[in-house]
Amino acid sequence: MDRNSVIGFGLLVALLIGYVSYNNYSQNQFLEKKKADSIAYAKAHPQPKANVDSMIAANKAANVAGMSAADSALNDSLRKAMPPAYNGQATSITLENKNIALTLSTKGAHPTGALLKAFKTHKQEPLYFFNGENNQMSALLPIEGGKTSTADLYFTATPGNAANGDKTVDFVADLGNGKAVQITYTLPAEGYMMGYKMTLKGMQATSVPMTWQTAALHTENDINTERTNAQVYYRYADEEHDYFSFINTQSENLDKAVHWVGFRSQYFSTALVNATKDGFKKATVGGNAKLEDKGTVAISKNTLEAALGSDQSVNLQWYIGPNQYSILRSYKVELEDMVPLGYGVMSFVKYVNKWLIIPIFNVLSGFISNYGVIIILMTLIIRLILSFFTYKSYLSAAKMRVLKPELDELRAQYGDDQQTFGMEQMKLYRSAGVNPLGGCLPTLFQLPILFAMYYFFPTSIELRQQKFLWANDLSTYDSIISWTGDIPVITSIFGNHISLFTILMTASSLFLALYNRNMTVQDPNNPMLKWMPYIFPFMLFGVFNKMAAALTFYYFASNMISIAQQFIIQKYIINEKAIHAQLQENKNKPVAQSKWQQRLEEMQKAQMQKAKQPKNK
Repeated sequence: MDRNSVIGFGLLVALLIGYVSYNNYSQNQFLEKKKADSIAYAKAHPQPKANVDSMIAANKAANVAGMSAADSALNDSLRKAMPPAYNGQATSITLENKNIALTLSTKGAHPTGALLKAFKTHKQEPLYFFNGENNQMSALLPIEGGKTSTADLYFTATPGNAANGDKTVDFVADLGNGKAVQITYTLPAEGYMMGYKMTLKGMQATSVPMTWQTAALHTENDINTERTNAQVYYRYADEEHDYFSFINTQSENLDKAVHWVGFRSQYFSTALVNATKDGFKKATVGGNAKLEDKGTVAISKNTLEAALGSDQSVNLQWYIGPNQYSILRSYKVELEDMVPLGYGVMSFVKYVNKWLIIPIFNVLSGFISNYGVIIILMTLIIRLILSFFTYKSYLSAAKMRVLKPELDELRAQYGDDQQTFGMEQMKLYRSAGVNPLGGCLPTLFQLPILFAMYYFFPTSIELRQQKFLWANDLSTYDSIISWTGDIPVITSIFGNHISLFTILMTASSLFLALYNRNMTVQDPNNPMLKWMPYIFPFMLFGVFNKMAAALTFYYFASNMISIAQQFIIQKYIINEKAIHAQLQENKNKPVAQSKWQQRLEEMQKAQMQKAKQPKNK
């Protein structure tokens, strides 16, 4: 709390104390005098709803410390005279099925806890996605003279079973004078999607503002990773999607109708879906992940305006469960977009994940229970799929190696005249039928797979708490060395641990770079390219040291398979003598220049002519 907040709070406390002290004596005398009249009036005249708010205020005013017997009698009388919705005690109701157990409060008629039965926390305790009074689902009801929030009302609860086996709880709050609000929750026998229906009786409105707040609990190994992954997602009624992450307190006003709004932590999520054509009329979404409470990952608070149907009701679907692609996709409202398979500048790789990686993963996990073995098999399958591009890349590198003696001669002949050397180099490539980009393009085609894996493994809940070798949980880092406290520089880069799979990934990347050193033609004029393959693994070590063990193990396995693959191609498939003979034969054939080659040669000639012209003094 900052200085201004402290001052403001202090002033409010001072004003409250002064107000209570000033009114205490006069209020007691006034209440003694009016006691009989107030009781008689309350019994003889049922209160119109316009006076409910003033009655609540009087009720609260009478509930001060040290009130007299007369005060207590008046307070009880006022309470009994008020409608039932303003007079009660909060109790809990459980609504559960095979997968989830929801705790609902009779005050506010909303879930306060969600136990996901099939999952445990990283400490192997029962997993509550949320639990406590920080969770709320409320609506502002149109009452004469103002608004009343369902969060302040007391409901009577009636559990039941539907004919199809669904579990239900029916909440009713009697507001007096024929006014009531009914909230019904319907949970199927299996699954995580719950029905929510709110019906107003005796109140006329076209829409109701709703407030939905969720406080996601800490369930994983690293709360910082959980908070980094805390995001709000939403789908507009026109089917456009968007999202935003929140580390500090943030909010965003959505400027058009919204089909659904969702909130996820790392592996669990919740979403409100409005099935009507126009969705929520408007919404403000937001949250806060900068919390002092280490038991809470983030709090998401959203305000939604829901249109009322002709029967004065709102019908929603409410998802509370794992952030698992296959489950979310089964509901056919595109909730699977809450699984971050690629977004931002890398949004294109989500299609690689959806159409290639996830189908392969699902097939393998259908008959193999060890996820480490699944990762190895996935690596082999993907390397096999990419083997054509790998072969083309190595073949291009072999052609460049065969031409290296001739390139060295050209470099010695033209010395520092780089422009002339460049033109002669292009002529040599063209006459030999070599594409200088032939080694780059196949590598570029492999990058989408590389990035797809970067998103897939850390977001796959299937890998959560799955053991392999020394890693107790493939969804988080495999720590072999850890420490407490902050070590300058080291902690900021590596965290408070060292991951063995990350070490193996880095070591295999260095070995692969050394193995490629003699396989790739080096440009003597650009020494940075020579050393970058050795520097790059160390640059990435700090990043991947905090990543999921499944991801670093995949990159390690991919490196080892690449080394074996390259050895086999170089040793048994590529014949450099045959390649050299073919290139020499190509030189004797007429060469047809492409338009791009012609334009490039013209640009080089123009640059040479410009360089030869004397400079004006």
